[in-house]
Amino acid sequence: MIEHRYSAAHWGIYEIDPNPSEDRPKLRSFSLDPDPNSIGLDQLDPSVTALRIARPAIRESWLEAGAGTNPSKRGRERFVEVDWETALDLAASEIARISASHGNEAIFGGSYGWSSAGRFHHAQSHLHRFYNNVGGYVRSVDSYSLGAARVLMPYIAAGMDESNVSHTSWDVLAAHCELFVSFGGMPLKNTRVSPGGAGRHRARDGLQRMRNAGAHIVNISPVKDSLEDGASDEWIPIRPNTDTAMLLALAHVVLNDSRFDRSFLDSHTVGFDRFLPYLTGVTDGIAKTPAWAARITGVSAVRIERLAREMLGKRTMLNIAWALQRAAHGEQPFWMLVTLAAMLGQIGLPGGGYGLGYGAMNTMGSSHPRVPGPTLPQGRNAVSAFIPVARFADMLLHPGGTFRYNGGLHRYPDIRLVHWAGGNPFHHHQNLNRLRRAWEKPETIIVHEQYWTPVARHADIVLPATISLERDDIGFATREGYLIAMRRAVAPYGDARDDFAIFSGLARRLGLEADYTEGLEVSGWLRRLYEKNRLQVAEAGIELPDFNDFWETGFIDYSRHDRPHVMHADFRRDPVSCPLPTPSGKIEIFSERIASFGLEDCPGHPVWREPFEWLGHAEAKRYPLHLLSDQPVRRLHSQLDQSPYSRAGKISGREPVYLNPKDAAKREIAQGDVVELFNDRGRCLAGALLSEAIMPGVVRLSTGAWFDPGDDVEKHGNPNTLTLDRGASTLSQGCSAQTCLVEVRRFTGPVPPVSAFTPPAIIVKEV
Repeated sequence: MIEHRYSAAHWGIYEIDPNPSEDRPKLRSFSLDPDPNSIGLDQLDPSVTALRIARPAIRESWLEAGAGTNPSKRGRERFVEVDWETALDLAASEIARISASHGNEAIFGGSYGWSSAGRFHHAQSHLHRFYNNVGGYVRSVDSYSLGAARVLMPYIAAGMDESNVSHTSWDVLAAHCELFVSFGGMPLKNTRVSPGGAGRHRARDGLQRMRNAGAHIVNISPVKDSLEDGASDEWIPIRPNTDTAMLLALAHVVLNDSRFDRSFLDSHTVGFDRFLPYLTGVTDGIAKTPAWAARITGVSAVRIERLAREMLGKRTMLNIAWALQRAAHGEQPFWMLVTLAAMLGQIGLPGGGYGLGYGAMNTMGSSHPRVPGPTLPQGRNAVSAFIPVARFADMLLHPGGTFRYNGGLHRYPDIRLVHWAGGNPFHHHQNLNRLRRAWEKPETIIVHEQYWTPVARHADIVLPATISLERDDIGFATREGYLIAMRRAVAPYGDARDDFAIFSGLARRLGLEADYTEGLEVSGWLRRLYEKNRLQVAEAGIELPDFNDFWETGFIDYSRHDRPHVMHADFRRDPVSCPLPTPSGKIEIFSERIASFGLEDCPGHPVWREPFEWLGHAEAKRYPLHLLSDQPVRRLHSQLDQSPYSRAGKISGREPVYLNPKDAAKREIAQGDVVELFNDRGRCLAGALLSEAIMPGVVRLSTGAWFDPGDDVEKHGNPNTLTLDRGASTLSQGCSAQTCLVEVRRFTGPVPPVSAFTPPAIIVKEV
C-alpha cells in the first residue's frame, strides 16, 4: 500500500493516493487549489508510459563505426539497446576525446526547457554543474519565451526575472483598477503553469474579481479568446505585429490632451524629450497619429483616440503578452508600452501602471511572500563562449561566424559535441527543417530523456531518465506559496536513472566524482538544500520546521504571510532612495546605452519598424495568412503531448489550426478537414477548426505537437516547420516565431499516418 503523498509539476500540485483497482497510484488535483489544472493527471497512464525509454540506446551506425558516422540518419535510424556500463563508457570517452582534441569550447551544454519542478532533480542544474567540473562548456543565454525582453528591459525599467515576481497583485487590481487593457490578451491557458509548480491557480478568479468590482477589460489581439476564453468586455482585433504602431498613436493622443501631466515623466523618467520629436513626426515627417496607425493596424482611428482618453480618465493597467516580443523588432512593443504607461503617470499607483505578462504564468499577480527556494550550486564555467538561445542552428551551421548581441560582436564556436538534458529543441526552435540540417554537424549528440521524443530520436547516445514521480525531491516556485516534499510515488521505469546518477557515473569515469557529488547521495543533498534554505527563509522572518518534520508533513504553506503588492510603489514614492536597476536609476524612454550601440533596427527610443515578412512584401502575395504559434491548451510546450488529455484535443490525430470562416470558405475548407500549411520553409498537416474568434487573415496553430517529419511534409501539425529562424533584432537576437506568413489549402492526397508516438525500431545485441 502506497501512503498519501504530494508531488509538484509545472501544471500544479498533486495529491498521490493508492489506487487499489490498478497497479499504479492515482493523481488528484491539490485540494486547496480553487481552479485546478487537468494537465498531468494522466502522466502515469499506460499510453504515456508506452513511450518511455527503457534502457540506454545507441544509434546503430554510430555504435558500429564511431563518432560522426551517418549524421544524416539521425531521426531515421534504428537504436541498439546496451547496458549502463557500456553507455556511460561511450559517453564519457566522447566527452574526454572532444575536450582533449578541440577544447571544452567544442562542447555545447544544451538544456532548454522546464524539465523537473523539483529543485534538486533539475536536469539543467546538473548538466551545468557537471560541465563546470570538467572544464566548462558553451552555454546559451536568455530564452525563446523572452529573448527580446530579457535583453531590453534591464535598460528600460527592470530585468524580466525581477518584473515577473513583482507584478501588482490581483487583490490590489480588484480594489483599484478601473480599466485593464491587454495587448495580446491574457490567455488563461498560459496561467495554468509556473516553473517549479503552480500552487493555487489565481488568474481566473483575479479577472473575475476585477470585473465584479466594475473594471472595464479590453483585449487588443488578433484572437478574441486570448483573454479569459473570450470573456473580455471588449475585443479590438488588430493585425499581428502592429501593436507598437497603436501604442504610439495612443501616446500621440495622450500628448495632446489637456489632462496630460509631465510631472511623473520629469521626476521618474529620462529621455522623453529625445523621443518626442519622433512621436510628433519632427524627425521623420510622420506624426504618429491615430489615422496613421489605423492604416497599419486595422484598428479605427476613432477607437484609438477614444481608448487613449479613457486611459487618461481612469486608473489604468496596461498589460502586454510575451508573444508580442517573440516577433520581428520584438523589443519595440514592450518599450512603447512602458513609455505610454509613464506618460499616463500611474506607474507605482495601486491598480495602475503596466504589466509585462499577466497571463504568461500563474506567478504574475501573486500576493504570496517572496522568499528564496532551494538551489543546487552549479560552480563556475571556465568557457566564455555563448550564444543567444534562439541562435542555436546558426551556431552549428556557421562555426567561426560572427553575431551582434547586446552591443557586442561575438563569434560562434565550432561545436563537435552536443549534450542535451532537459527540454526539446525540436519543439522550441524555429524552422525545424533548417534545424535538422544543423543537427547533422556535431560528431556526437548525447541526450538524457524520459520518452522517445523527437530530440531522443535524433540523438546518438540516449540515456533514459526518471520522471518526477520516480524520485524524491523538493518542489518550489517563486511566489507560489508552497514548499513541497516530493516523495517517490512509483519505482523507476525499466532501467531509468536520475540525472544525478547519470552525471555521477560520467564524473566517475572522468575522475571527478568527488567534485560533482561532494560525497552525498540524494537524501543527503535534499537535507542540505532544505536546511540551507531554511536559514535563508529565516532571514525574511519566517520560521520553517526541520527537514524531518517537513518531509513527514508533505508541504509548507506560506499563504498566511501574503501581502498586497504594487509594482514600483517604492520607486514612485522616492526615486532617489529607491532607484530602479537601470543605468540612470529611472525609467529610460531614451536609452543612452542602447543608442551607443548604433543599431539601425533598435535605436535609442521606441520606434515602429515593419516586420521582416510584411503586407507589402512579395511573400504576402504568395502567403497571405499570418500564422500565430501560441502556447497549447492541453499541455505545457510539448510536454505530455502523448497523453490522453493532449490527444483528446487533436483533429484526425493532428494539432488543430484555427481559421476564420471567411478564409476557410475562400479555400473550400470545412470543419475537420485535414489541411496543409506551407511557405518556403516547409509544409505541415493540421486539422481545420473554424472560428469567428480569430480575425480574417490570421491562422493559429499552437506549438508542441511532437515533430513528425515525413518524406516531404510534417504530419502532426508542428508550426515550427514554418516559422522564421531569424533574430528579433541585432540587440537581442531573440526568437521571432510570431512573424510568419503562410498559405493554407485542403489536403487532397493520401493522408499519411501520424507516427510521432510510435517508438523507433530498437534492436538488442551484444557489444
